[in-house]
Amino acid sequence: MSTHTLSVLVEDRPGVLARVAGLFSRRGFNIESLAVGPTELKGISRMTVIVSVEDFPLEQVTKQLNKLINVIKIVEQEPANSVSRELILIKIRADSTNRAEVIDVVNLFRAKVVDVSPESVTIEATGTSDKLEALLRMLDPYGIREIAQSGGVTLGRGPKSMSANR
Repeated sequence: MSTHTLSVLVEDRPGVLARVAGLFSRRGFNIESLAVGPTELKGISRMTVIVSVEDFPLEQVTKQLNKLINVIKIVEQEPANSVSRELILIKIRADSTNRAEVIDVVNLFRAKVVDVSPESVTIEATGTSDKLEALLRMLDPYGIREIAQSGGVTLGRGPKSMSANR
């Protein structure tokens, strides 16, 4: 099974996300990650879709995406020519006996402590999925209480832009 990252520029209108996600669903593709947000252009959003593909060609879905009236542009982001990041918030069991150890792990991964209570510490980290998985493995022995993780976001490297007007 291979994983592909698609950057999709779409009109910022109600129902566009549902139509795009529905297209993947109808074709039997599993969306591993989905992040949507505004772009530098008013009225246009960027969807970053990370999808697992088994036997079916991804080209079939991209052609159908291009047929959707609200889709402006689609680019498959190659790992060597793009920068990808995810955000994670992690709440860890940490009291006065182990808080210093937890903070040492946080600093090792260049993460930030964003909240502290007598029984827990909440951490914010950004990075590749591999880095975030490694951070979770290191924090697991302390007791993970809760996790909230964003989908991946990706931009192509260099000066070239995929924006509609650039």
